[in-house]
Amino acid sequence: MASQAESALERGREWLESVLQLMSVSVPVVQSEDMLEIEAADLLDSEKQALLGEGGATLDALQYLANALLNLHLPKDAQFAYTIELDGYRQRRQEHLQQLTAAAVERVRSSGTEYAIESLSAAERRQVHTLLSAEEYADLETFSRGKEPHRHLVVCLAGKAEA
Repeated sequence: MASQAESALERGREWLESVLQLMSVSVPVVQSEDMLEIEAADLLDSEKQALLGEGGATLDALQYLANALLNLHLPKDAQFAYTIELDGYRQRRQEHLQQLTAAAVERVRSSGTEYAIESLSAAERRQVHTLLSAEEYADLETFSRGKEPHRHLVVCLAGKAEA
């Protein structure tokens, strides 16, 4: 008998393959332990770029839709957090996000002034907020400033947020 996660991933794989077919992109989707990966080997570079979108926007939208639609009307304990990967994009983006965060922390701690990290999606801003809420960063705080699409994350020393 399949586990709840395996069942959710299978359902997600079938949904994503259907959506990709509607987009005229017929490629398999592979289930891993915790994500759905669009097979990129047979995709043209232009197709990969179209599926990624600018700054990963299309991939993020597909992932958002998967999470919203596939968890609709399910009890909280039956919901699954879907991650959709394409050609290592999420892994590369995560590494870049960690580098940006480390540089921001170093800059704020050394200068004492706030630092804005721009060009992050809402999900990426949440990741940085969560990362910097760890005890090792108790001397720092984060908040978002601005309105979409120009919203950015600000890192500053705790209690030193500028108006």
